[in-house]
Amino acid sequence: MSATPLKYRNWIILLSVAIPVAVAVLFMVRLPNVAPLTFLPPIYATINGLTAVLLVCAFVAIKKKNSALHERLMKSAIFLSCVFLVMYVAYHMTSDPTPYGGTGFMRPLYYFILVTHILLSIGIIPLVLITYVRAISKHFADHKRIARITFPIWLYIAVTGVVVYLMIAPYYG
Repeated sequence: MSATPLKYRNWIILLSVAIPVAVAVLFMVRLPNVAPLTFLPPIYATINGLTAVLLVCAFVAIKKKNSALHERLMKSAIFLSCVFLVMYVAYHMTSDPTPYGGTGFMRPLYYFILVTHILLSIGIIPLVLITYVRAISKHFADHKRIARITFPIWLYIAVTGVVVYLMIAPYYG
């Protein structure tokens, strides 16, 4: 993080630790007397899909040297990711986990996609924050260097979020 301005470094570290810890803790909380928010999974899966589209559009925009459009698209992708996270946690605070009911080859495939999606979603937090801070700090060479790592991981997470939803959707009760 040497190219990341010091004034942001502590925030990046704090958020990179606090967000996954808060999500893990909130996963263990069930809100009493609150109806399950069963309508949320298709909404947050759609948000994941829209995030993937925004990321690809932002990539195309920057390749075409349209940095203003790239910036707006990336800020929108970050916003949608935050909205997704709030909805995802709200759903899990009001609903029991849905077990995957698939069998055969699909079962290990589902769990592979799910586990890689979850692990990478934890690791993407500091990558997105560092990438964003380098852009707003106008350290564009450093931004570009880390964006080459951040972009494919974030895109994988957004796409596999949709895939995980489609694979488990038949088992929602």
